[in-house]
Amino acid sequence: MGQFLHGSATTTEAVRRAIQNSQASLKTLAKRYGINQKMAAKWKNRDTVSDRRTGPAEPRSTVLSVEEEAVIVAFRRHTMLPLDDCLNALQPTIPDLTRSS
Repeated sequence: MGQFLHGSATTTEAVRRAIQNSQASLKTLAKRYGINQKMAAKWKNRDTVSDRRTGPAEPRSTVLSVEEEAVIVAFRRHTMLPLDDCLNALQPTIPDLTRSS
């Protein structure tokens, strides 16, 4: 299976592994791999060579309450309606509900 890197990744897993296993200075590693010293230090101190997940640990809506989200999920699972039909059915009850939320 291939490796998937995000668009602005400057190192591969092989380079990260080489950085972690090297005894060279951060300045030398940064120059060798074409990265800055801060990046070399980051990978030197990490336990793994894979990127960490970004974003909130538990994604949630900024518009809807937890209870409203639960009602929407339960309604959609129970009725098995398409998204737009659920939106039209629930909007009178939950005024802040939009298609994206």
